[in-house]
Parts: sequence; C-alpha cells; structure tokens
Amino acid sequence: MSKALLSYLSGFVSEHKRELFDRLIHNRTRYLTVAVENVFQPHNASAVLRSCDCFGIQDVHIIENNNPYTLNPGVSLGASKWLNLHRYHQKEHNTLDCIRVLRRKGYQIVATTPHTNDSLLPEFELNQPTALLFGTEMQGLSPIALEEADAYIKIPMYGFTESFNISVSAALTLYELTQKLRTSELPWQLSEKAKTEIQLSWVRQVVKSAGLIEKDFLKKKETKNASGE
Repeated sequence: MSKALLSYLSGFVSEHKRELFDRLIHNRTRYLTVAVENVFQPHNASAVLRSCDCFGIQDVHIIENNNPYTLNPGVSLGASKWLNLHRYHQKEHNTLDCIRVLRRKGYQIVATTPHTNDSLLPEFELNQPTALLFGTEMQGLSPIALEEADAYIKIPMYGFTESFNISVSAALTLYELTQKLRTSELPWQLSEKAKTEIQLSWVRQVVKSAGLIEKDFLKKKETKNASGE
C-alpha cells in the first residue's frame, strides 16, 4: 500500500523534485543517529539539524529537560521537514528515557566529550549502529548521559580553547563518521521499507493538500477492492 500511495502522490510532484528524492534517499542512513540534550540557543539547534540533513542522518533525538528546542528558520533552511525528529520532554528523566529508546533500537551510546576513556574521533570504530550524544552549550552533557554512555569520543584540539561550539562539533563529527561509514562495507543504508516511508513523508511535505489527495486515493482503493477489480 505504501509504495502504491507513494507512486500516486508523486504524480503531483515536479519531475525535478521526484528525481531529487530518488537520488537522496539512497544516501540516508539510520546506522548513525544524533541525540541532542538540552540545547537552548535557536542558532545551534537549527545548525545541528542542518548538518544532520546535509550528511544524510535521518533521525534526530531531542532531549528537552529544561530548555525547549527552538529553531531559527534562517539557519535550518527547512532541514527539519526532511528529518524524523523524536522529542523527549514528558518524563522526569528525559535523558534516560531517550537512551533507553536508543538501546532498544540496537544503538551503542557514544558521548561526544573529553573523558578518561575517550577515543580521538579519527580513531573511532563504527562496529555497530551508533547514537551520538551532544550536550548543552554551557555545561556539555549531563552526568547521567556521561554515566550511561558506552563510549566517549573527542575531536582533536590544538589550541587554547577547550571545546568547539556544539553546532561545529556536530558538523565535524558527522563529516568524519559519515565519510568513514560510506567507504566501509557496513550495512548503513536504509531498508526498502524505510526508504518508501521516508520518501512518502517528503512527498507529503511538498504536495499541496496532500491529506485530501491521500484520502481520495484510499477511497478509490476501497471501491476497487469492493468491486473485486
């Protein structure tokens, strides 16, 4: 049904957009995912999403313990509508809730922070699906995020400043790891089912009155099935 619906709705999309969706879907991945904890500056929140889209990361997990995740449209440039955003703001311990969800999905939890047992980013091995945790601008990751992490990575630094801005840190980390991923033999690409579902969500974003068109498609499908055609 999803493939048939995608084909039907795609008929309302320009040829240029269809070709773009067909090309980009093959570069999307869920082998790597990103979780951001308590980011409060709209500029940084938006820049992280923009980097995720640019590097083909499909899912972003947003932990809102104290600060709502607010976007700056001028920075994100609409990146959020091409991503799957998962928000955590209803539990007492949203960070722990997010980490538990990611673990159930089979991810190792990797904190991006200097740590006693950390690895330098270029040396980090992507031997299993990985969730990258990025912390707030001022304090970094919370103690519970650091405690729950399975591994720690840091970007090599050669200056007096101790750390990069979160948006820069995310961009550098994703560039390094997606390059490594795409030149590996790891199963980083999406399943055919996931590709269809994501493309369907993209098409819905650009088709005017997509909901009404979809209802019309389903109604015609029901009528056809009822008549035994």
